[in-house]
Amino acid sequence: MYTVKEAVQITGLTEHAVRFYTDKGLVPSVQRNKNNIRMFDDESINWLHGIKCLKQSGMPIEVIKIYVDLCLEGDTTLSQRYSLMMEHKKEAIARLEEAKQHVAHLEQKTLLYQAILEHRSPDTMNPGNWDKIKHMHSDVFYSQKT
Repeated sequence: MYTVKEAVQITGLTEHAVRFYTDKGLVPSVQRNKNNIRMFDDESINWLHGIKCLKQSGMPIEVIKIYVDLCLEGDTTLSQRYSLMMEHKKEAIARLEEAKQHVAHLEQKTLLYQAILEHRSPDTMNPGNWDKIKHMHSDVFYSQKT
């Protein structure tokens, strides 16, 4: 049996994370000794490793709890666990695509900053200057008055 501190050393998680995960019911095999101190067996350590892996994939705690509960039900939930993973993968791909758009936007902004620094363009990045250059971005920043 392992203490929280030992579980931390084995898993690389923080003490806070280990306590949080056990409090959330994500480590079903965790036990308590006579002093109500958490004690972890090898199965508990496996659950912590699994939670760490899912958390590193970006899976929210609520979904990890669903996954843990499905695992506890056994092999009859394999298709449900597969569906959960596929949905999580789909969401991760969507976040990746959004991140790619952010990077592309930042590429444009850094190129513009480079042009500004090299005096090839006025400072269009400072909102304080936008009144002076209204004509350059009227289609984006200023709506027509009715």
